[in-house]
Amino acid sequence: MKIVVCIKQVPEVTNVQVDPETGTLIREGVKSILNPFCEYALDHAVRLKQEFEDVTISVISMGPPQAKDALLRCLELGADEGILVTDRKFAGADSWVTALTLAEAIRLTVPDYDLILVGKQAIDGDTAQVGPEIAEILSLPQITYGIEVGLSSTRKQVRVKQEVERGYEVVEASLPALITCSKGEVVRRAPSFLDVLNARKKPIRSVSADDLGIPAEELGLKGSFTQVVKVFPPPEKKCGRLVQNLETDQAAAEIFNFLKEKRFIE
Repeated sequence: MKIVVCIKQVPEVTNVQVDPETGTLIREGVKSILNPFCEYALDHAVRLKQEFEDVTISVISMGPPQAKDALLRCLELGADEGILVTDRKFAGADSWVTALTLAEAIRLTVPDYDLILVGKQAIDGDTAQVGPEIAEILSLPQITYGIEVGLSSTRKQVRVKQEVERGYEVVEASLPALITCSKGEVVRRAPSFLDVLNARKKPIRSVSADDLGIPAEELGLKGSFTQVVKVFPPPEKKCGRLVQNLETDQAAAEIFNFLKEKRFIE
């Protein structure tokens, strides 16, 4: 059984800053990490691999050359091979073009896949669109917001516990299929020192725009139907008025006068 996990390298959200002049994210010097929801998807794949001996896991990512670090992290966590889809022609891709590129890369590199797992969304864009779009492009059944992933007794269907508004549902889909994964009860695993060493022996291959055969006008910014015009942080909240270092009656009087001044009370 062949499982493909689509992953993304994202900036550490606590460090993200916006250039006030260009309105774009400042990525220089910002630490990048494996998108947590992609890591949850990989964990589901590794659990299936531990249950069934014939499972192989391929992780695939579209991004700049440094996205290789995220693929290496996945190899440390249990994946068997990494595939880096990288080319300057991919720059500026929106969710649709990203999905199209990844779908074609999957067709090229793992044409006989059985299951595709993706994170429900990336923490930098939060669109939650790429996974479902890949499923549509590849004409696959899809189940979203999965928190538990297993196979039927015949191994011809995937059984998924998914989050819904009123709680949870357990649904099945015939393979091949695509699942978008949420956190659920998954505990993010830590690789052992031996896992880290063995990951360096696993293959990471590269795929370029020329390999995919997609017309240049359908790639990157040129092929995108949507464009992010500007990214900006929300306005900073002003510090509230502090009442401190006063006796209780004095503090109460000051709060009373403030509320009366602002006409909250008469």
